[in-house]
Amino acid sequence: MPYQKNLSFPILGLVIILSACSQPDLDSQLQPLLQQHKVVSLEAIPVTNPAKIKLGQMLFFDKILSGNKDISCATCHHPKTMSGDNLSLSIGTGGSGLGKMRQLGQGRSLVARNSSDLFNRGDKGFITMFWDSRVRKVGHELKTPAYNDRFPQGIDSVLAAQALFPLTSRTEMQGDKGDLTVTSEHNELADFDIPKMMDLWHTITQRLLAIDGYVQLFQEAYPDVPVEQLGIQHVVNAIAAFEATEFSFIHSPFDQYLNGDTTALSASAKRGAILFYGEAKCGSCHSGPLLTDQTPHNAGVPQLGPGKGDIFEPLDVGHLLVSGEEEDRFKFRTPPLRNVGLTAPYMHNGVFESLELVIEHYNDVESFLSNFAGQGLSPELKFLLHNDPTTVQAVLQTLDDSLQSPLHLSEQDKKDLLAFLKALTDPAARHLNHLIPKSVPSGLAVTD
Repeated sequence: MPYQKNLSFPILGLVIILSACSQPDLDSQLQPLLQQHKVVSLEAIPVTNPAKIKLGQMLFFDKILSGNKDISCATCHHPKTMSGDNLSLSIGTGGSGLGKMRQLGQGRSLVARNSSDLFNRGDKGFITMFWDSRVRKVGHELKTPAYNDRFPQGIDSVLAAQALFPLTSRTEMQGDKGDLTVTSEHNELADFDIPKMMDLWHTITQRLLAIDGYVQLFQEAYPDVPVEQLGIQHVVNAIAAFEATEFSFIHSPFDQYLNGDTTALSASAKRGAILFYGEAKCGSCHSGPLLTDQTPHNAGVPQLGPGKGDIFEPLDVGHLLVSGEEEDRFKFRTPPLRNVGLTAPYMHNGVFESLELVIEHYNDVESFLSNFAGQGLSPELKFLLHNDPTTVQAVLQTLDDSLQSPLHLSEQDKKDLLAFLKALTDPAARHLNHLIPKSVPSGLAVTD
């Protein structure tokens, strides 16, 4: 029998090589999609007056800004909870504890919405704030819930303007009439009703200026402003300067890819990005460098919570409360996705505890909404889930057109989308504890 060479190994190797060469190049697919959706890397935040940032840090962590002196900005946007609070619906004044351990105070109500993270909110591209876009920049003008003659002049940005309004929310920071502070004093901030916002903000400023430590910090931050001319605008501008500087992260694997390093994303993340900006249509709303079009949409999110707006309770109708237009019922602003892997739970009411659930929801919105029974929610929150057929159909009536059809994602597609979303996290964003001060000028306890 003549000798025959075993050709199986060379042939097998050739098949593998040809197969690899025949696979479409992921970068050549992804990069045109990124250009189409105007996705570029973020720019560094310009250097701000360090004294202003220091003042903002103290104000951010100081409970003196709240009526009952028991809650600060940091309580719901804490470094240890990735600039949010890890809760579906926030717990405001009267509560105790931090993050998932926070407890609702006796006789208090949950805040109607999820506490947004602060990542990259100081970017110049941001023109809207809040889930319902009630603070927004139109041209050079700020639009807010306050009447024009009751809005302080000299506000630097939408981020600074946003900081004004938790102070006026009885559930969040203002407190109820008749409340006593943690130091057993009358809560004078609770005496003001909504039309008296300017009076409330003035009183908060006077609280601060009665503390020597704050007088010094304000003078260092605003050396050209006499103490008697300091106002709430200087308070919120300083808070915004701190937030913009310290919660800015621009070195995620995705940023590195956008800056030319094609090895920064795994093959799975690239496939996920191609899906995200392609067939899955996520990029139709999550566009631009901030991964948001900053526009309200009805994404078919299950209704959860005590509701918002007296005549609509227990439902939250979203942007309708701002615009007054029925077509805006159940529309909420597209959230930015920077560091989204750190900021669970998700959606305007935190109804989804994981990104996996978010992906399942978008895979077939109508079916998922119709069958959602509160997976991952605590028993207390399940009680606040409004998944009756009437509510479900009401939400579906104004569902965004791009969400009408199932995506038919495979299990590998879902894994790829998840890989891309996780690639939006800057590793440095995981380490924020250095931002927590040991003390604040009021002497009140710092939530750490």
